[in-house]
Amino acid sequence: MSAPQIASAANPRIRAAARLRDRGARDEAGLTIVDGGREVRRALEAGVVVEEAFVCEALVRTDDARAAVSALETARARTWTTSKAAFAKVAFGERAEGVVAIVRIPSTELAGLRLPENPLVVVLEAVEKPGNLGAVLRSADGAGADALILADPRTDPFNPNAVRASAGTAFTVPIATASSTGVRDWLRGHGLRIVAARVDADTDPWDADLRGPLAIALGSEAGGLGATWSMDDVTAVRLPMHGIADSLNVSVAAAVLLYEARRQRDRGQ
Repeated sequence: MSAPQIASAANPRIRAAARLRDRGARDEAGLTIVDGGREVRRALEAGVVVEEAFVCEALVRTDDARAAVSALETARARTWTTSKAAFAKVAFGERAEGVVAIVRIPSTELAGLRLPENPLVVVLEAVEKPGNLGAVLRSADGAGADALILADPRTDPFNPNAVRASAGTAFTVPIATASSTGVRDWLRGHGLRIVAARVDADTDPWDADLRGPLAIALGSEAGGLGATWSMDDVTAVRLPMHGIADSLNVSVAAAVLLYEARRQRDRGQ
């Protein structure tokens, strides 16, 4: 094993990368941290611009990590080998796989979002926890949703924790952000019906029509959906709760609703 090019955690490149843990630094630089072999590989496969990468050879043990390092070499990304101490400074999370990339954040402008015919979109309003956002992205990818739109977002979609929780699907599911009213008006203007998840709704999702151009809207962990999604042309649905809790975690609710929509679409019911 060759000696690392960067041995000290105080190296200027390491310190600059570590600053991207802070949202203000990410917004200013237009960059974020992608930590993990699978996540880095999927970012590269999606064509995301890699500014530089850090590899700790002693930690590269998984197939995903080895594939990511190989992909970085193929892409001729500027890559630095590091010591464990230096790598720990820039890595984001407990699952150290020895590869971290600093990537250019993709555009999230709603005006630039392009949807296919008969789209399925998930909307999250004011969701605060990056882990929940990432989990919803993973479900959206699995259920074949065409986009995720963040309304009045409380966290940035490319927060490193969100990227990690998404298993890299943050780079494969199109993402857009806007105000809640802006998102609602955009959906209407593009011919999408809106189905809103509400604990006080009377209709179960399997009794609603989730086919055709559709947006499924879910609210924050604490407050649910706001008044923007209470209009007459919005269909409210609920997930029946048989225990003492009145709702599910937003990422679980999103998965149930997205897969019910997928079931109806695939079976034509």
